[in-house]
Amino acid sequence: MTTEPIIEVPGRPPVADLATWQAARDELLLREKAHTRAGDALAAARRRLPMVELDGTVEVTGSEGPVPFLELFQGREELITYQHMWHEGAPLQGQCEGCTFAAWNLQDATYLNARGVSFAMLTAGRWDEVAPFVEFMGYRQPWYSVREVPAPIGDRMGHLSVFLRSGERVFLTYSTTGRGIEPFNGTFALLDATPFGRGEAWEDHPEDRPEGRHPCWYWRSAADGTATWGPTSRPVAQWTRPGATPVDDLGRNGPMC
Repeated sequence: MTTEPIIEVPGRPPVADLATWQAARDELLLREKAHTRAGDALAAARRRLPMVELDGTVEVTGSEGPVPFLELFQGREELITYQHMWHEGAPLQGQCEGCTFAAWNLQDATYLNARGVSFAMLTAGRWDEVAPFVEFMGYRQPWYSVREVPAPIGDRMGHLSVFLRSGERVFLTYSTTGRGIEPFNGTFALLDATPFGRGEAWEDHPEDRPEGRHPCWYWRSAADGTATWGPTSRPVAQWTRPGATPVDDLGRNGPMC
C-alpha cells in the first residue's frame, strides 16, 4: 500500500479509511436487503397473477419453417420469450440497438432449461431478413418471426413475456413493459454497482460526478469504439462479430431508444 498523500480527485468518491467505508457499506446494506425482500414480495405477487388462454396452434416461422407456437415450449411446461424489434429493410447495422443490447444478455438458456423453462426470441421481421441477422450475430437461442401473428404474441416488441403450457393449451402469465426488462439484463445491474453508473443524465449522482449523457448513449459505436448514433455506427455487440466492417448507412430514420 502506498504512503503517498491522498489527493482527492474531482468526480470520484471521497477517500476514507476501511472502518469508515465499512460503516457506510453496512448502512447501505440494510437498504439493499429491504430492496431484496421487496423484490421477493413482487415475485410472489407475480406468481399469483391470473393467466389468459391463447391459441397455441398459431404458426410462427423459424429455421425449420412455420411451426405452431406450442412447439416453442420444446416439451417443457414454461416458456419465456423476448420480443425483438425490427426495422424492415434496414441492413444489419440498422437493426434495433436496444434489443441487441437485451438479446446479447440473454444468449444462454442452459439453466432455464434445467429448471424446465424454454426460451425463444420473437420478432416482427420477415424471416428472410431475420435469418441472416441471427447468423451474423451468432445467436444460439431459437428465433422466430411473428410477423403475421395477432396480439399478444405478435404485438408490441421490446419486452419479455412468460407462458405456461397445460397439455395442448397455452396461457400468457406475465409480460414486462417499459423498463421492466432491466432486471433481466446483467449489464445494467453491474453498471448500477459502479461509481459512475450508466453515465446517463437522468441518474441521481453526486454533484461532482461526470455529467450524464442521453439514455442508451453507449449502445451504438463507430468502428473505433467511439459512442455515436450516426450513420457510421453499429449496435456495440456487432463489432465483435467476424466480418463486421465500417458502415455509412443505417437504412432507417433515427434512433429508437
